[in-house]
Amino acid sequence: MKSLLIAGFFALLLFSTLPAFYVLSTASGAEEQPVALSLSNTKVVYEMPYPGLLPDSPLYFLKIFRDRTTEFMTRDNIKKAALYLNYSDKRAVMAVQLAEKGKTQLALTTLSKAEKYAEKIPDLLADSKKQGTSPPDDLLLKVRLSNQKHLEIIQNMLQEFPQGERNTFQDILRINKEVAQNMEQF
Repeated sequence: MKSLLIAGFFALLLFSTLPAFYVLSTASGAEEQPVALSLSNTKVVYEMPYPGLLPDSPLYFLKIFRDRTTEFMTRDNIKKAALYLNYSDKRAVMAVQLAEKGKTQLALTTLSKAEKYAEKIPDLLADSKKQGTSPPDDLLLKVRLSNQKHLEIIQNMLQEFPQGERNTFQDILRINKEVAQNMEQF
């Protein structure tokens, strides 16, 4: 009974502090030029991690709780960047699997979250560099390859999804392009 109460407390804590990752908006509020939606047939050789539970699972909240706890406990910028890379890659794979199940809205939301995690990585690496710790070359290579693989996934999903989702894809592609540009400084 005691462990059930503790689990209930943590679940309540989790649901009361969930950030809104699914909001796709710009900080400036100004209108931006739409990102060109182009398709390419290039294949990126990058192994994506196993995603585990999908967002449509009733136990997914446990995974979110674990991820948020791990994120909170990780203080080193390079380790946090690697953690965000893992979270980003897992969510990209989740989006593909959800799209295969026909859950397009959930797939788009999950793909957006993947890019939001990836968007945090260059800032963490830059902060680490300012503090005197250069990011390892293998991490930089992984981030670049991951970004290219995400672009491949986005383009494949763009071909499969209805035309009405173009604006969402433009936002996701914009974030992906920003990450690629921000990684050029390393």
